[in-house]
Amino acid sequence: MPKSARYLIVGSVEAYSGKSAAILGLALQFQEQGLTIAYGKPLGTCFNVQDASLMDADVEFVAQTLALPPQRLRPTLVCLDQKTIDRRLSGEDATDYPALLEKYRHQADGDLVLLEGPGTLDEGSLFGLSLLQVAEILDAPVLLVSRFDPVLTADLLLAAKRRLGDRLLGVLINDIRTDRLEMFDRDHKPFLEAQGVRVFGRLPRSQLLRSVSVEELVHQLKAQVLCRPDRLNLMVESLRIGAMNVNSALKYFRKGRNMAVVTGGDRTDIQLAALETSTQCLVLTGQIPPSDLILSRAEELEIPILSVDLDTLTTVEIIDQTFGKVRVNEPLKVDCIRQMMAEELELDRLLAQLDLAPAVTR
Repeated sequence: MPKSARYLIVGSVEAYSGKSAAILGLALQFQEQGLTIAYGKPLGTCFNVQDASLMDADVEFVAQTLALPPQRLRPTLVCLDQKTIDRRLSGEDATDYPALLEKYRHQADGDLVLLEGPGTLDEGSLFGLSLLQVAEILDAPVLLVSRFDPVLTADLLLAAKRRLGDRLLGVLINDIRTDRLEMFDRDHKPFLEAQGVRVFGRLPRSQLLRSVSVEELVHQLKAQVLCRPDRLNLMVESLRIGAMNVNSALKYFRKGRNMAVVTGGDRTDIQLAALETSTQCLVLTGQIPPSDLILSRAEELEIPILSVDLDTLTTVEIIDQTFGKVRVNEPLKVDCIRQMMAEELELDRLLAQLDLAPAVTR
């Protein structure tokens, strides 16, 4: 690899902090500066075979979005599913993963190699691929992404700085509620900077980035699509449960925006009320088919109806968890990330710390 190449590892102190979105946004900004980017995810996280294929799809999506040729992609070395962990614990897997990671140095080229690190500071330790271990093997700086919590953020980042030491380049603070931006700028950012934790940007909360496509819900729920399979690209921003009388339901649904409404297949009144509000899909439990009236109205309004072989509580739990784990592989989300990073990232400062100059100034 040419000596001009740099590594930057993007990690987090807590899982689902927005690393993938941050990496995509960073890469898009670097590319606009004329820099050549390579990308990799040494440690994958998946909990079953289906999720493993989805992880690969995420990597492929980043590569496609950034128009990266194969030679500028780093392979995933290990996937953290239960089977892989069991093989490691039993001694069946004695692979020297740090040695495999070292080979990254001899692959591809580019001005900057962006690596997505583990979900926490400790994840991957079983394989010798914790965040600090990866940073030391590749002699690379770490940029942490952290969701903003007014009580915990400072503690978490100061603890991370103690553990990462000089490897910590700085942080991106993500998912800050609009009403807390002023407080963050006034109190948290100056404090962190005074403690030697550089803040390269703070990203406001975005309902779009937190949303999930109807197609993703179909996958997570293993649902049957009863109508409008052509509209599974609709984005769901909130969840509502239809378990009350119809008058209460109408008031409840009118407060929501771009909802997934979960209700029993026999609740025609609730289903009709949901269809007349800001609903992106109906999720019907109990394996009871909707009436022809509901199907006809949903077809007319272009709202998908999903049927699940699950009870309401389980369905709601799965959807709620999905909101916290959604991927960024939606074109609308890419545009949102690009704009947010362009507005909020201190790009010149970050480039200076990486000892990189925009290609146009070379």
